Amino acid sequence: MSEKRQLIQPRTLKGFRDYLPTAAIPREAMMETARVVFRSYGFVPIDTPALEYEEILTGKGGEESDKQMFRFEDGGGRKVAMRFDLTVPLARFVAQHANELGMPFKRYHIGPVWRGENTQRGRYREFIQCDFDTVGTTSMTADIETALVMHDLLDALEVGEFTIHLNNRKVLTGFLEKVGLSERATEVLRLIDKFKKLGADEFYRVTIVDGMKSATVTDIMDFIQPSGSTEERLNELSQALTGVELGEQGVRELRDVADGLAAAGVDPSRLTIDPSIARGLDYYTGTVYETFLDELPEIGSISSGGRYDELANLYSKQELPGVGASLGLDRLFGALEHLGKLPSRATTARILVPFFAADRRDDYLRLVTALRREGLAVEFYPDAKKLGAQLKYADRRGHEIALILGADEWQSGTAQAKLLATGESCELPLEPPAALAAGLRELLG
Repeated sequence: MSEKRQLIQPRTLKGFRDYLPTAAIPREAMMETARVVFRSYGFVPIDTPALEYEEILTGKGGEESDKQMFRFEDGGGRKVAMRFDLTVPLARFVAQHANELGMPFKRYHIGPVWRGENTQRGRYREFIQCDFDTVGTTSMTADIETALVMHDLLDALEVGEFTIHLNNRKVLTGFLEKVGLSERATEVLRLIDKFKKLGADEFYRVTIVDGMKSATVTDIMDFIQPSGSTEERLNELSQALTGVELGEQGVRELRDVADGLAAAGVDPSRLTIDPSIARGLDYYTGTVYETFLDELPEIGSISSGGRYDELANLYSKQELPGVGASLGLDRLFGALEHLGKLPSRATTARILVPFFAADRRDDYLRLVTALRREGLAVEFYPDAKKLGAQLKYADRRGHEIALILGADEWQSGTAQAKLLATGESCELPLEPPAALAAGLRELLG
């Protein structure tokens, strides 16, 4: 007798997840919505490899990003790394292909990235980013448009109420210059970026332990927590940074973006000036954005980005300033899942045609083919089983209509269209297929 085969336990790695059809269908729909919004602004698709030379990626997002990066030596002895975001590969891509692309260049890129970070709700080690960027211009119009795309994308995804938090790294850098912390800017900016997560008390404790004077910490906390309307917050920042050239420039740029959004008709309640938004990555130089769901702010920013005018300088002598943002698709997906806002359907076809008359297989195939050519998504059940079993299948999968044809229906040239949610039925003619398709579309609404 042969030895009993040892089965391998089916399991997923920590920080990774499978997507069953009920999750994968709405997730794909979110990506398609993102593509539609990006294209409406003139952004074009690109793709880059999951693996890059290690030197391309390291040192671009800061020490923390380097620690989280998946790195190894490939079979050819090359040191390689898996991309931790889509922005650094974009900088390499643009520097490499600038002459072919022409400037300004507007791109979107939807793909997986990998970070070896601690997992939590809505945060995984492999996740999809939906990025869009404008490269080759320093115009504030591009910064305004970036915020508009974020706004329109979240509107199109029907996520509920959200708020775009807007800041400028020049504002923070100017403030640190004013309080004498320029030499410690990187570490202080990282602490400020964690302010919301830490809370005021813990932020105060951590920064004091880190060697800052109590008065300086208090100044920082006061500065990053302005109050009032957008105009009042801008005025407060302007007064605090009077005489600091870089800081004054940052406030002017913030005001420019806010004015542009107002001109485009964005609801003022969806925008807040927030000096605590630093964005931890080292490459940001100007406007920075983070967006939070009003119903679930604790899940973190679902769409973030900023201006990076010097990132491509590492790969090219040509000036290639850029600005862009990313939709954290899987974090948003987790949030909508938690809030019960994802549709529950395990099929991509709204119509099921049961295989009811066993001797009519080819007739069924001709019918479903004709309906698909009319633009309808139709599933044909593969086995000639009892109708009740097939209707249970349709209910479980989330089909909306069962188009029932038994021997009598084939004989009479009609079909019974059964609305599965209500149990109601109506009779539709089989010919011509265009008329049948129109009747089904009307039932589907």
